[in-house]
Amino acid sequence: MPGTVGRVPTPSAPLSGSPVRADAAAAVLAYDWAGTALGPRHCWDPAVRAVVDLVLASPVPMALAYGEDLLLIYNDGYAELIGEHHPAAVGRPAAEVFHELWRLPGVGNVIERVYRDGGTFLEKESTLQLVRDRSGVVEQAVFTCGYSPVRDGGGRVVAVLAVAAETTHVTQQLQSLSEVAAALAGTLTLDDVARVALRYAITTFDADRVAFGVDEGGGGWRMVRRIRGELIDEADERLPPLWRRTPADWPDPLVQAARTGNPLITSAGQPLRETAVDRHDQKIVSLAAAPLHASVVRGGLSVGHQAARTWSAAERALLAASAELIGQAAERARRFETQHGTAQLLQRSMLPEHLPDLPRLRIAARYDPGVDGNAAGGDFYDAFLLPTGELGVVLGDVAGHDVRAAARMGQVRAALRALALTDPRPDAVLAGLDRLVASLGTEAGTPELFVTVIFGVIDAERQELTLASAGHPAPLIRRCAPDQRPYAEYVDLPTGAPLGLGARPAVTTVRFAPGDTLLLFSDGVIERRRQSLSVGLATLADAVGAAGSGDPRALCAVASAAVPEATEDDVAVLAVEHALVPSRSAAMEVPAEPTAPSRVRRWLTAQLGEWRVPESLISAAVLCTSELTTNALLHAGTAARVEIDLSAERLLVSVADSGTRGAVTRAQTDTLSSRGRGLGLIEELSDAWGTDPTVRGSTVWFELLLPAD
Repeated sequence: MPGTVGRVPTPSAPLSGSPVRADAAAAVLAYDWAGTALGPRHCWDPAVRAVVDLVLASPVPMALAYGEDLLLIYNDGYAELIGEHHPAAVGRPAAEVFHELWRLPGVGNVIERVYRDGGTFLEKESTLQLVRDRSGVVEQAVFTCGYSPVRDGGGRVVAVLAVAAETTHVTQQLQSLSEVAAALAGTLTLDDVARVALRYAITTFDADRVAFGVDEGGGGWRMVRRIRGELIDEADERLPPLWRRTPADWPDPLVQAARTGNPLITSAGQPLRETAVDRHDQKIVSLAAAPLHASVVRGGLSVGHQAARTWSAAERALLAASAELIGQAAERARRFETQHGTAQLLQRSMLPEHLPDLPRLRIAARYDPGVDGNAAGGDFYDAFLLPTGELGVVLGDVAGHDVRAAARMGQVRAALRALALTDPRPDAVLAGLDRLVASLGTEAGTPELFVTVIFGVIDAERQELTLASAGHPAPLIRRCAPDQRPYAEYVDLPTGAPLGLGARPAVTTVRFAPGDTLLLFSDGVIERRRQSLSVGLATLADAVGAAGSGDPRALCAVASAAVPEATEDDVAVLAVEHALVPSRSAAMEVPAEPTAPSRVRRWLTAQLGEWRVPESLISAAVLCTSELTTNALLHAGTAARVEIDLSAERLLVSVADSGTRGAVTRAQTDTLSSRGRGLGLIEELSDAWGTDPTVRGSTVWFELLLPAD
C-alpha cells in the first residue's frame, strides 16, 4: 500500500519533524463507521473483526483496506510510515488518501488486483523516506511488503491486508559486507586487515567489543581488539594496531573457534572470564566468535556485547561471511608480508647499516623503495673513510626491481668500496667498475646491464670535493657561507656513459667549504611522468636552496619530497654537510617500559643544560622528544634510541625504533597518538621535522634552530 511500496516516492504531504501521534487504535475505535460500507462496529463480520484486532495489536506496520472503496484501517506502525496523512486517513478510501501515487505502476493497480482476484503479492524491497523522531532527520528505510486478501465468514474477499516488515538493518548489513570486501581488497599487511576488520565489525554489529586474531605460525596467537567509545583518530588508523601475543592454548573463545573451525556463541554469561585483561572484557555478557575459514592462516573474529543477546540465524550468517572475507584478505596479507620480509632482508644486507660519525662532516641518507615496496630495488648509497683520511661517497642505480637487480647492486657496491680503498681516485674507481659490469653482462649473457654511479672524495682539510660520474645525474651543493644567503647549484660535472660500455669518466674538483652541504640523489627524485627532466632538476634546486638549514637529515627529507607527484622508481638520497664547527652529539637507549619517557626527559634536560642550550629551546626539545618517545613505545612496541646533535646553528633530535609503525606524512599531522598531543605539536614547536623509513624500523626527527647570537 502507498507508503510501503518500493517505487513509491515521498507522500505528497512532506514528512515533518513533529512526533507521530501513536494513537492509531484510538482513532480507529473512535471513528464513526456507521456511515461506511463496514457499518457499526458491533455489526462487523467476526472474521473482519479478528483481522482488525490483529492489525491494531501488531507492532509491525499493518493496514486493512476494506470494501470497494478500500477504506483504511491501520495501526501505530503504519501511522508512522504515512506521516502527516495520519489521523485523517482513518476510514478514507486509499485512492483518495494517496491520490498522487495511486496511478503509479505497482501501487493502486496491485492493491486493486489483490482485491479483485483474491491473489497475493510480495514486494521484496520497498523504500520510504521516514522521520522517526523529533530531530526532523529524514532517513531511507527499506521494507518487505506483502498484500493478502481478507475474506469474510462466507469466504468472499472483502478487504486487502498490507503488512510492511522493515529490513533496513539487514539491507545495511549487506551493503556493509560489500563495503568491507572493497576495503579488504586494498589491504597489503595483517595490520591493514586488522584495521578494516575491527572498524567494520564494531559498526556493523553495533558491538561493545570486537577482536581479531591470527596464528603466529610457530605457535601462539596475535590478537588485537577495539572497544566501543575508544578514541580512534585518523592518524591512529594509519598506525599499526597494538597486537597482543598469547600462548597457543589461550582459552579465549576466538582462539577456540580458530583452532576448531567451529563458531562459538554465548548469549548470556561471562565468555571472557578466564582471559579478561581489563574491565572492558569483564563487562562482556554476550559474544560470538567465528573462525576465518582460510586455508593457510588460522584465525578468528569475535563480536561482544555488554547485554544478553540472542544471535539470529541472519546475524550468524553475516558474521560467518565477514570472517570468511577477512580470512581471504589475511592470507593475501601473510603472503605479501613473507615476500616483503624477504625483500627487506635482502635490501638490509645491501645498504650500509651505519654511516661514518665524523666531527666536521655530518652524513645522512634516505632510501624509499619504489613500486609497492614488495621488491628489492637497485638504488644504493655508501659513505666510508679512505686510508688517506678522506671520505668516500657514492650513489648508484642498477636498473630493475627484482632480486637479480639487488644482487648486482650488492656486487657493484662491494667492488666499488674495494677499489676505492686501493686507489681512491674517482676516475680509477669507475674505470674498474666499468670492467666489472662488462664482465657481469658477459657472464649473464646480456650486455645491456644499465648501471649508473657517481663517486666522490671529500677532503675536509683542503675543503675540496672530487667527483666522477658514469651516467648519473650531477650532484647538488647547498652553499651557505657565513653572513651570506644560502643557495643551491649543480656541480658542473660531465655525466659520461653508464658502466659496462667502456666508460672513461672525467674528474671534476670543486670547492667544498664549511657551511656547504653535498646532495647526491637517484633519478627517482627528479623524474616524473609527463614532466621534463629540467623541471624536476630546477624544482629540486629551489627546494634545497630554500631549506631552513644545511643539516643533511633535513635536506634528505626536503629532496625526497621536493618534486610533486608520486614516482614508481626507487628514491635514494645521500647528504654530507661540512660543518662550520664540530657538533656535539649524545645518544640514549630507551627500553620499552612505561617509565621510559620520563627518563628521556630527565636525561635530555641535563644534557642540553650542560651544553648551555637556551632554556626556551630545552623546553621545546624535551616536550617534542617525550612525545616521539611515547609514540615509538606505543605504536612500534620496541625499544627506541634517542640521538641529539648540537651544531652552531641548530639542535637535531631523532627517535628511532625497530618496529613497523607505518609512514607518517606531513599532510596528516593533527595527531599521531590517541594518548599524546601528536606530531601537530612537533610541527608547531620545531623549525623542521620528518621521518626516515629504514629497513629496521622508523626514525622521526625534528630540528630547532639556535638564536643567531
